[in-house]
Amino acid sequence: MFKLKNLFGLSLVWISLAFAPVLQAKEMVSVNRPQIYLRSGAGTQHDALWALSKGFPLEVTGHRGNWVKVRDFENDVGWVYRPLVSKTPHMIVKSATANVRSSPSTHGRLLGKVTHGEVLRTLEHRNKWVNIQSEGGLKGWIARRLLWGW
Repeated sequence: MFKLKNLFGLSLVWISLAFAPVLQAKEMVSVNRPQIYLRSGAGTQHDALWALSKGFPLEVTGHRGNWVKVRDFENDVGWVYRPLVSKTPHMIVKSATANVRSSPSTHGRLLGKVTHGEVLRTLEHRNKWVNIQSEGGLKGWIARRLLWGW
């Protein structure tokens, strides 16, 4: 009986370890209006901390009714109204600049550059690279380590 309990306990540990990455997956959203406000609390009666533009990616850290508590790429925290965000994947440039290339490699032709804080639409992920499109229409690949979002 003792061995059976130990075996059962070990099975539970292995199952929980197998599903740990799924349980720890980040919930991400992005702004789906031209401009919304990040607020200090869950409601319009709370101060607007700053404005966020369309596509701005945010990590969800909590919920309260129709409001979601979010964190941005600089670890700033606030609240946004849930109907004003969507699951459309976007990235933001977290480095000073990032090269946009024709292929997912440092050998790809340089197509242009993007700068810190620029919001980019995520088109595809490949290994350690992300295929993006800027608001201005520039499409290409950027090294994932230079970006934040999904």
